[in-house]
Amino acid sequence: MTTESSPTIRRAKVNDAAALARIASTTFVETFGHLYPPEDLQEYLGKAYALDKVRQQLANPAMGIWFATIDGSEEPAGFILVGPCKLPVENLEPAAGEVQQLYVYSKHHNLRLGTRLMDTALDWLISQGHEPLYVGVWSENYGAQRFYDRYGFKKVGEYGFPVGKTIDREFILKR
Repeated sequence: MTTESSPTIRRAKVNDAAALARIASTTFVETFGHLYPPEDLQEYLGKAYALDKVRQQLANPAMGIWFATIDGSEEPAGFILVGPCKLPVENLEPAAGEVQQLYVYSKHHNLRLGTRLMDTALDWLISQGHEPLYVGVWSENYGAQRFYDRYGFKKVGEYGFPVGKTIDREFILKR
Protein backbone atom coordinates (compact mmCIF):
# COMPACT_ATOMS: atom_id res chain seq x y z
CA MET A 1 0.00 0.00 0.00
CA THR A 2 1.39 3.40 -0.92
CA THR A 3 0.57 6.60 0.86
CA GLU A 4 0.48 9.87 -0.97
CA SER A 5 1.83 13.00 0.61
CA SER A 6 -0.83 15.60 1.23
CA PRO A 7 0.82 19.03 1.29
CA THR A 8 -0.61 21.89 3.31
CA ILE A 9 0.34 25.55 3.00
CA ARG A 10 0.05 27.57 6.19
CA ARG A 11 1.06 31.06 7.22
CA ALA A 12 4.06 31.05 9.56
CA LYS A 13 3.65 32.69 12.96
CA VAL A 14 6.14 34.33 15.35
CA ASN A 15 6.34 31.15 17.41
CA ASP A 16 7.61 29.40 14.24
CA ALA A 17 10.88 31.36 14.37
CA ALA A 18 13.07 28.39 15.31
CA ALA A 19 11.52 26.22 12.58
CA LEU A 20 11.97 28.99 9.99
CA ALA A 21 15.59 29.62 10.99
CA ARG A 22 16.28 25.88 10.81
CA ILE A 23 14.73 25.25 7.39
CA ALA A 24 16.12 28.48 5.90
CA SER A 25 19.65 27.69 7.04
CA THR A 26 19.51 24.00 6.16
CA THR A 27 18.01 24.47 2.69
CA PHE A 28 20.47 27.26 1.88
CA VAL A 29 23.36 24.94 2.77
CA GLU A 30 21.74 22.04 0.90
CA THR A 31 21.35 24.20 -2.22
CA PHE A 32 24.43 26.43 -2.18
CA GLY A 33 26.74 25.34 0.63
CA HIS A 34 29.24 23.70 -1.75
CA LEU A 35 29.95 27.08 -3.38
CA TYR A 36 31.52 28.80 -0.37
CA PRO A 37 34.51 28.54 1.93
CA PRO A 38 33.24 27.34 5.35
CA GLU A 39 34.02 30.67 7.05
CA ASP A 40 32.01 32.64 4.46
CA LEU A 41 29.09 30.25 4.74
CA GLN A 42 29.06 30.40 8.55
CA GLU A 43 29.26 34.21 8.55
CA TYR A 44 26.32 34.44 6.16
CA LEU A 45 24.17 31.90 8.00
CA GLY A 46 24.85 33.56 11.35
CA LYS A 47 23.58 36.90 10.04
CA ALA A 48 20.86 35.88 7.59
CA TYR A 49 19.12 33.29 9.77
CA ALA A 50 19.75 34.54 13.29
CA LEU A 51 16.76 33.80 15.51
CA ASP A 52 16.18 37.47 16.39
CA LYS A 53 16.17 38.46 12.71
CA VAL A 54 13.77 35.66 11.82
CA ARG A 55 11.43 36.66 14.70
CA GLN A 56 11.40 40.25 13.41
CA GLN A 57 10.50 39.07 9.91
CA LEU A 58 7.67 36.92 11.25
CA ALA A 59 6.34 39.78 13.40
CA ASN A 60 6.45 42.29 10.53
CA PRO A 61 2.97 42.64 8.94
CA ALA A 62 4.61 43.80 5.69
CA MET A 63 6.20 40.35 5.28
CA GLY A 64 4.40 37.22 4.16
CA ILE A 65 5.91 33.88 5.17
CA TRP A 66 4.35 30.49 4.50
CA PHE A 67 5.34 26.91 5.22
CA ALA A 68 4.56 23.86 3.14
CA THR A 69 4.05 20.84 5.36
CA ILE A 70 3.39 17.23 4.45
CA ASP A 71 1.05 14.64 5.98
CA GLY A 72 0.05 16.80 8.94
CA SER A 73 3.60 17.34 10.14
CA GLU A 74 4.33 20.64 11.87
CA GLU A 75 7.89 20.57 10.50
CA PRO A 76 8.07 22.50 7.22
CA ALA A 77 9.18 20.81 4.01
CA GLY A 78 9.53 24.20 2.29
CA PHE A 79 8.91 27.90 2.80
CA ILE A 80 8.51 31.21 1.02
CA LEU A 81 9.24 34.71 2.31
CA VAL A 82 7.90 37.76 0.45
CA GLY A 83 7.44 41.46 1.10
CA PRO A 84 8.44 44.91 -0.08
CA CYS A 85 11.27 44.88 -2.61
CA LYS A 86 14.73 45.38 -1.13
CA LEU A 87 16.73 44.54 -4.26
CA PRO A 88 19.08 47.20 -5.67
CA VAL A 89 16.72 48.16 -8.50
CA GLU A 90 17.31 51.49 -10.26
CA ASN A 91 14.17 53.67 -10.10
CA LEU A 92 12.42 51.14 -7.89
CA GLU A 93 8.64 51.55 -7.91
CA PRO A 94 7.34 52.49 -4.42
CA ALA A 95 4.83 49.60 -4.29
CA ALA A 96 7.20 46.95 -5.68
CA GLY A 97 7.14 43.56 -4.00
CA GLU A 98 9.73 40.82 -3.87
CA VAL A 99 9.95 37.08 -3.56
CA GLN A 100 12.90 37.14 -1.15
CA GLN A 101 13.32 33.44 -0.40
CA LEU A 102 11.76 30.24 -1.71
CA TYR A 103 13.28 26.94 -0.63
CA VAL A 104 12.09 23.35 -0.46
CA TYR A 105 14.12 20.46 0.91
CA SER A 106 15.53 18.53 -2.06
CA LYS A 107 13.87 15.30 -0.92
CA HIS A 108 10.50 17.03 -1.52
CA HIS A 109 11.30 18.66 -4.87
CA ASN A 110 8.84 16.63 -6.93
CA LEU A 111 5.76 17.42 -4.85
CA ARG A 112 5.09 20.84 -6.45
CA LEU A 113 5.50 22.53 -3.06
CA GLY A 114 7.38 25.44 -4.65
CA THR A 115 4.49 26.04 -7.02
CA ARG A 116 1.93 25.96 -4.22
CA LEU A 117 4.02 28.30 -2.07
CA MET A 118 4.60 30.65 -5.00
CA ASP A 119 0.90 30.79 -5.94
CA THR A 120 -0.05 31.58 -2.33
CA ALA A 121 2.61 34.27 -1.93
CA LEU A 122 1.95 35.97 -5.27
CA ASP A 123 -1.76 36.18 -4.50
CA TRP A 124 -0.91 37.78 -1.15
CA LEU A 125 1.61 40.24 -2.64
CA ILE A 126 -0.93 41.41 -5.21
CA SER A 127 -3.69 41.66 -2.56
CA GLN A 128 -1.32 43.91 -0.57
CA GLY A 129 -0.91 46.24 -3.57
CA HIS A 130 2.62 45.14 -4.46
CA GLU A 131 3.30 45.62 -8.14
CA PRO A 132 5.50 45.11 -9.99
CA LEU A 133 7.15 42.05 -8.46
CA TYR A 134 10.84 41.18 -8.35
CA VAL A 135 13.02 38.24 -7.43
CA GLY A 136 16.78 37.83 -7.18
CA VAL A 137 18.22 34.54 -8.40
CA TRP A 138 21.77 33.20 -8.62
CA SER A 139 23.06 33.55 -12.17
CA GLU A 140 23.82 29.82 -12.40
CA ASN A 141 20.61 28.52 -10.82
CA TYR A 142 19.00 27.59 -14.13
CA GLY A 143 16.19 25.55 -12.58
CA ALA A 144 15.05 28.52 -10.49
CA GLN A 145 15.32 30.81 -13.52
CA ARG A 146 13.03 28.48 -15.52
CA PHE A 147 10.62 28.30 -12.56
CA TYR A 148 10.37 32.10 -12.31
CA ASP A 149 10.11 32.44 -16.09
CA ARG A 150 6.94 30.33 -15.96
CA TYR A 151 5.50 33.04 -13.69
CA GLY A 152 6.39 35.79 -16.16
CA PHE A 153 9.58 37.05 -14.49
CA LYS A 154 12.20 38.41 -16.93
CA LYS A 155 15.77 39.55 -16.32
CA VAL A 156 16.12 43.32 -15.85
CA GLY A 157 19.45 43.61 -14.03
CA GLU A 158 22.27 42.11 -12.02
CA TYR A 159 23.95 42.71 -8.67
CA GLY A 160 26.50 41.21 -6.31
CA PHE A 161 25.10 39.12 -3.44
CA PRO A 162 27.57 38.76 -0.56
CA VAL A 163 28.00 35.46 1.25
CA GLY A 164 30.79 36.30 3.66
CA LYS A 165 33.63 37.56 1.48
CA THR A 166 32.30 35.74 -1.58
CA ILE A 167 30.23 37.84 -3.96
CA ASP A 168 27.76 35.94 -6.13
CA ARG A 169 26.49 37.22 -9.46
CA GLU A 170 22.71 37.48 -9.08
CA PHE A 171 20.08 38.28 -11.67
CA ILE A 172 17.20 40.61 -10.88
CA LEU A 173 13.99 39.36 -12.47
CA LYS A 174 10.80 41.44 -12.80
CA ARG A 175 7.18 40.64 -13.47
